[in-house]
Amino acid sequence: MKKIISSLFLITAPLFYLMGQGKDTLHANKPDLILRQMDSVRRMDSIRRSELVQEIQRLKGSSNQKQREALALQLQKIEQEDSVKKEKQRQLLQKLKASAKGAAVAPFKDTLFLIYTAIGSFSAQDRATAISKKIEILYKDSEFQPDSLQVVLSDVSPEIVYQDLTVMSVNELEALWLNQKAAALAKSYNQIIKKAILDHRKANSILNIALRVAAIIAIIAGVYAIILLINRVFKKLNQRFRGLKDKALKGIRFRGYQFLDSDRELQVILFLFNILRLLVIGLALYIALPLLFSVFPWSRGIANTLIGWIASPLKRVATGLIHYLPNLFTILVIATVTRYVIQFLKFLASEIEKGVLTLPGFYPDWAKPTLNIVKFLIYAFSFIIIFPYLPGSDSPIFQGVSVFVGVLFSLGSSSAISNAVAGLVITYMRPFKVGDRIKIGELVGDVIEKSLLVTRIRTIKNESITIPNATILSGHTINYTTSAKELGLILNTAVTIGYDVPWKQVHELLVQAALATNGIMKDESHKPFVFQTSLDDFYVSYQLNAYTDQSHQMARIYSGLHQNIQDKFNEGGVEILSPHYRAARDGNMTTIPANYLPSNYKAPTFNVSVDSPQKSTSE
Repeated sequence: MKKIISSLFLITAPLFYLMGQGKDTLHANKPDLILRQMDSVRRMDSIRRSELVQEIQRLKGSSNQKQREALALQLQKIEQEDSVKKEKQRQLLQKLKASAKGAAVAPFKDTLFLIYTAIGSFSAQDRATAISKKIEILYKDSEFQPDSLQVVLSDVSPEIVYQDLTVMSVNELEALWLNQKAAALAKSYNQIIKKAILDHRKANSILNIALRVAAIIAIIAGVYAIILLINRVFKKLNQRFRGLKDKALKGIRFRGYQFLDSDRELQVILFLFNILRLLVIGLALYIALPLLFSVFPWSRGIANTLIGWIASPLKRVATGLIHYLPNLFTILVIATVTRYVIQFLKFLASEIEKGVLTLPGFYPDWAKPTLNIVKFLIYAFSFIIIFPYLPGSDSPIFQGVSVFVGVLFSLGSSSAISNAVAGLVITYMRPFKVGDRIKIGELVGDVIEKSLLVTRIRTIKNESITIPNATILSGHTINYTTSAKELGLILNTAVTIGYDVPWKQVHELLVQAALATNGIMKDESHKPFVFQTSLDDFYVSYQLNAYTDQSHQMARIYSGLHQNIQDKFNEGGVEILSPHYRAARDGNMTTIPANYLPSNYKAPTFNVSVDSPQKSTSE
């Protein structure tokens, strides 16, 4: 019967152990259940080894040699398996200890030790609470004798007993959890409890209370002295800065603009020093509070909490900085490479813009806008690479803000994007450059700025007009400057002269007027010329065309040209009937000014009828 039971133990032990192994994560919060399984496996292995040893001793003699060798091999195999199981038990215990939370035995707010295992229906927390209450009973007992608190070794488990009060029992599972013998663990707990009771009594004696009160008074006096010292030091510093006002404080200037004069600079410095003084005083008070609360044992928890409010954030910040150093180094490397790449591209762009470096099909005025585009792309690419290394980039808040900003940008920047695209197209179409005289729609002026979004022109009246690039791209643009230097810009104006004046005389007078105008080109390849554009009912239309290389002086040149046309025609005795008149006169008057008429001029005696679109007059 004994052999059958032992065989059943031998068969079921590995199963129990494997069940414990497979459910270690399931029972991570119930370590006592795992410990029971492990203890059961250990007991069964011990029984099996004992049986094999007895069987080997029983089989004596040469006739049973083979059986003894077979049993010895079994015993050796069990011992090897036992060593493997112990190693697995150790690893399992390590895993359990990493995740399990013990119940604290803390009768005086300070944790004496932790309870991990349950006994019967009492959980680890119930046991810890009961032990704490019994220790408090011993502390309150005025006749407590430390030597009477002893460890009693019973058949079941060692117990810590004071007279007829059982403070706690230490079972084998608890000892297995802490990798100790049960008796040794009980003695260790006994010493801890004795020391805690004696220390707490000593701390709460009248002499100690008096000393603590004195310590509180000393701390308050020390804090008061520190605050007085801080105020005195900062008062000296304020006086020192007031004395240096006219010597060291010259105000703050930036590119000719004075942000602060010496008086305001002194006020700002004194204000900042006052804030610093208050911060130092606050820090001194905050450091003094934990010292005050740590004087009495029952308030040390508050002191630890106050210290934790500062220590925990500082520790987290320090730990975060240390862990963030590799990412910070990566960001610095990316930023450094980006910086030097941008500097190299700036150098290339400046060389191309100056004409030192020439690229086929690439114009010098493309250098700067192309540099801006490439810089934007490089910065965007660098930010995309750096983004995963930023602190908090993977947090839901950071991602939510990024999505929100992206939605706002996409909804509110449609017109800006269209203008930016139009700016890029205009840049590489090269319809004009800064300084050119252009006409956009009905606006005529000089280009003073080209940007990615808008173009600014200044009219001849010094009006600064901003035009979106999308508007420019959707219409037509006239550039008066592009060919003015090489081919010459043709200025044209029209006059209408009656049929009674020979056309050759009109041509000659118009060309003379053009040649007499400042700004008109006079070389053979750019001579003024005249077109007869139409033969109307009452007059002939003549168009004068003259070259100029001064496109920015068009208004002045046109004005001078018209003045010279009037002068030349008056000198030639030719009336300019433009537009048409509607008038009746008796021939006693002429439209030519009197100072241009010859001395022997005789007024005609015939009547002339001329049309006018606006009014009728009688002369």
